[in-house]
Amino acid sequence: MKCRHCGALLSLPFLDLGSAPPSNAYLTAKTLNAPEVWYPLRVLVCQHCWLVQTEDHAGREALFTADYAYFSSISSSWLAHAQGYVAEMQQRFALGAQSRVVEVASNDGYLLQYVQAAGVPCYGIEPTASTAATAKAKGIAVVERFFGVALAQELVAQGQQADLTAANNVLAHVPDINDFVAGFALLLKPQGVATFEFPHVQQMVQQCQFDTAYHEHYSYLSLTAVQRIFAANGLQVFDVQELPTHGGSLRVFAQRADTGTQPVAPAVQQVLLGEEAAGMRTPEFYSQFGAQSRRIARELLSFLVSAAHAGTSIAAYGAAAKGNTLLNFAGVRPHLLPYVVDRAPAKQGKYMPGSRIPIVDEAYLRAQQPRYVLILPWNLQAEVMEQLAYIRDWGGRFVTSVPGLVVWP
Repeated sequence: MKCRHCGALLSLPFLDLGSAPPSNAYLTAKTLNAPEVWYPLRVLVCQHCWLVQTEDHAGREALFTADYAYFSSISSSWLAHAQGYVAEMQQRFALGAQSRVVEVASNDGYLLQYVQAAGVPCYGIEPTASTAATAKAKGIAVVERFFGVALAQELVAQGQQADLTAANNVLAHVPDINDFVAGFALLLKPQGVATFEFPHVQQMVQQCQFDTAYHEHYSYLSLTAVQRIFAANGLQVFDVQELPTHGGSLRVFAQRADTGTQPVAPAVQQVLLGEEAAGMRTPEFYSQFGAQSRRIARELLSFLVSAAHAGTSIAAYGAAAKGNTLLNFAGVRPHLLPYVVDRAPAKQGKYMPGSRIPIVDEAYLRAQQPRYVLILPWNLQAEVMEQLAYIRDWGGRFVTSVPGLVVWP
């Protein structure tokens, strides 16, 4: 395989999780009786540009389908994050009725609803019909297409250039990262600003977050790699913020390299130097990640087997993509984990891909009163523990498994 950015041959292994079905390919009662498609799940590192990337086995159309089940608005903490972002960007870049905000991968309108409420014209770009329909129901205009140079050219020809573009947790999800980034350089007005948020691969490694590896994540990003990719495709990075979201993320600010006027903030160099000091431009930084993933999987499996032997009831919460990676790599099946609770109606009544564990609503959890609740989306641990605080009334305890198994008091 060649690097999806620079074309160099890839030879440095990062993570091998065997094989797995697409993490958001939830099963129905009907498809439960049909074969599942599993793809190899192997991640490599480019030693030329240091982009970490998953081997290509599935195209974007096979992963981001019309019935895509991830709806951003399910998480109250993520909604608060989006609302805070809109307020910050509106103030920093003087956005008003004369401006235009465009979000790429706008999902269910979780962010643009706040832009719209602020009186700033906006529209979203979202290829999955299920989430786009929810955004449209909120009165948000949505272009139902995959984004890249071709779509950007069409939008510019229609006079739809942007003062601000937002791209949250999507830069990792694109197979042709050069085409995707180049589209922003076209869509921005001459002094427009683009922001990108993505999980920081430095945190992924240092916090053993191996379960964020799945087929939808074509890339795992550092500022070192992103700055290079942007420069090659017409964008200049001028600022960066370190965020706690998704276990540790970066928010990168960029402008058109040919017309942008924003000064480069000291934070850019600070984060780059931090990555260099961590060893992210050396093979050694990536060499132990596979062993850590195996340790986490063994710990979880041992805990579930022990609970089963003891006759102790256990459930999981959050039918998240990262949870599917963890359960499938550890080999967990319904005899060890009988059900997963999720708030999203789009997932309830379905089954986890691979493990085929049924997904139920919260009322089922209350009725069953399990001794342990395993939180699969560990990035939402505080939110989930507050939401489900009532399990302590029957003596229930929370469990997390990344970066190591913890049973919370």
